[in-house]
Formats: sequence, structure tokens, C-alpha cells
Amino acid sequence: MTGDHVIDVQGMGKRFRLHRSGTRTFKSAALDLLKARGSGKRDFWALQDLSFTVGRGETLGIIGSNGAGKSTLLSLLAKTKVPTTGSIQTHGTVSSLLELGAGFHPDLTGRENVFLAGAIMGLSRAQMRDRFDAIVAFAELDEFIDQPVKHYSSGMYVRLGFAVAVEVDPDILLIDEVLAVGDVNFQRKCIEKMEAFRREGKTMLIISHDLPTIQSISDRILLLDQGRIVGLGEPDAVVGSYRSLARKQSVSGLEREWGTGEIVIEGVDFMNASGKESDCFACGDSLTARIHYRADQRIENPVFGFSLSDPQGRLIFGSNTQIGGAKVPVVEGKGSLTLDLENLPMATGTYLFSFSVHSADHRTNYHRLDHYFAISMENERSFEGVCFMPSSWRMGEASE
Repeated sequence: MTGDHVIDVQGMGKRFRLHRSGTRTFKSAALDLLKARGSGKRDFWALQDLSFTVGRGETLGIIGSNGAGKSTLLSLLAKTKVPTTGSIQTHGTVSSLLELGAGFHPDLTGRENVFLAGAIMGLSRAQMRDRFDAIVAFAELDEFIDQPVKHYSSGMYVRLGFAVAVEVDPDILLIDEVLAVGDVNFQRKCIEKMEAFRREGKTMLIISHDLPTIQSISDRILLLDQGRIVGLGEPDAVVGSYRSLARKQSVSGLEREWGTGEIVIEGVDFMNASGKESDCFACGDSLTARIHYRADQRIENPVFGFSLSDPQGRLIFGSNTQIGGAKVPVVEGKGSLTLDLENLPMATGTYLFSFSVHSADHRTNYHRLDHYFAISMENERSFEGVCFMPSSWRMGEASE
């Protein structure tokens, strides 16, 4: 552990051994044990090659789609799981709320589970007695604390779990989706408690799908995708990357790339009116797309085109340099072409850009990227359909 880092993860990976599904006989199980290949099992890497540090007093948000490896990561940090590769070092006491009612025995009362949880965390009964009233008060369970927790609602479970996790005064607090359960008042109390932890110099790692909240309480955000870190840094930027990734995943399967390859579209950058790269726009905004191409030989009079489609791939609008009267005399080597779209009229939703380059006679498609680039639109107006069209109504004169 170096400097003020209280968590140091280096080259960490977690592998699970998945068993063959379906009914197995005793004979087939015995044969699998004897086979050197381990037939009937396969490896699944939930996390791979994770390296990051967390500073003392820092709040790190962790986001990603379902199955990205977020909960597995917290379980490893809480030492309820052991990494397969790499190392994890933590400095200080760790308290965690990893899943609803984790560690609670259903037949024990709330009171008994509080003392059991304290014992698991290494606290004495006297220490838990000192904290007990604060735990019950925070959880708002005074009337139910001597009832078996198997009779608790999901909200009561998580209130008690969160109260225990925070009132044991840990150096590091790990929280998995606690803000997804409970009413608004409890969520507000949780956030206030987290802010108090920050002021006290505590370290927190928080998983949540509530992006606005996790943006507001995190110093940095870590983005996981398919068990790997794909983003780590300033909250707004990483949340933007996550939303872009989610859009791409929501429309995956429609992409198609084809062409003869004499000209290749190597990438497209989308920018807003300020010249900043973005894939989020509002109705009325302008959009600039810079198309980067490479031509390994001299090609005369190529035609560059684009189209815009809805998430199902249905065409909304399309045009090209030939239709727009923008002649491209020749391309050779690397270069770029800029497309400007003014006053975007689309409804709220996700839209797909396609880009292409073909010969002037339309006989040769050099390169096409169909439905390859997703953007999101926000529109405050209410209307039917895909695009906003200004309209007004007038009453005619009454006829006799």
C-alpha cells in the first residue's frame, strides 16, 4: 500500500468454473472426474486484468450494465470471494452492504442479527451495545427490532442492513444498490449519511444504476463492461461513456460493414455546436460529423453519403455529396470530410447513423458502415412520430 491509497487492486481477475447444464447421471459425473480435460465444465472470467487504486476519503462510484462484474468486484474487496489472479490490498476496517439481508439469519430477530453482524465484523458485544440505539434509530425499526427478520419487508431488511454497515464506523464502506430499495425519505437519509462519511474522511465504493445520484456523490467513477475496466475518471465524462455504450448495446445486431475496400471509412467523430465531441443532442441543436477516410489508391469523383435511422433500422433521412452538390474531385491517402446538420428535429430516443462511399455511377460500393453509430436525442415537445414539424391551428369562420 503506497501513499494515501486505502485500496490497491493490481492485475486482478476472478474466474468461475461453470458446470455443464442438464441432468447428469452418477456414471457421467464419475467419468468427468477421471477425464483430464475436465469435460462438462468451462471457465467464465467475471473480471479480468483490473488495476486501480482508491484514495483515503475518496468516493468511487462503480457503474456498468447487468453482468458487467460490479457486484463480484465488491465481493472481492469485502473478502467474501478470493481473486483468481492478481492482488487486492485494503487498509483499514471494511464494512459492506452487498445484497439485501446478506448475513442476516431469517429465524433470528432484528436485535439478534445486529449483534451477529457485529461479531462477523470483529466487534465485541459491548461495542455493538454502544451502537445499538443509533442503528435502530437510523433503521426506524424500534417497533419491529425484536421480530424475526423473515417477517421483514424488503425495505425493512435494507434499512437494517445499511444502518449496521454505517454505524459500525468503518474506514471503508462498500454499498451495492442500496439506493434502489426503500422510500424517498430513506434514500435521502442514505445520501446524507454518505455525505457525512465523506466529511469524516471515510472511503466509499458504491454501485448504483441511479446515474444522477452517483454522479453527485462520487469523486470518480469506474465503468465496467464484460469484466474489464473501460472507463475511470471524472463522473460526468464516465457516465457519458456509459450512456454511449448502453446505446450501442441496445441497438447491437443491426450493424453491417461491407464494400470493396478501395476507400475505407476509418472513423466518424460527432461534435456539437461548441465543437466538443458528443453523441447526445437536443431538438434544435446542430451536429457536425467529421468522416475520416483512407484511400490506398487514387480514386476520382467518389460520393460520400449518410443516412439516419430509428432503433429498428427504419430510414428517416439520407443524402450524399452528389445529391447535395458537393463534388469530391479526388481522394488519395488519408483525409477527412465534414457533414453539417442544422436544427435536428427528431423526437426523444436513440438514432443510428450509417455512412458510405461509392463510385459516381453507383456501381461500386467502396465502403459502407450501416447502422454503426448511435446518438441520443432529447426533445421537450410532445408529438407523434419521429420528427418535429412546426404547426399551428386556426378556426375557420362559422358557416350559416
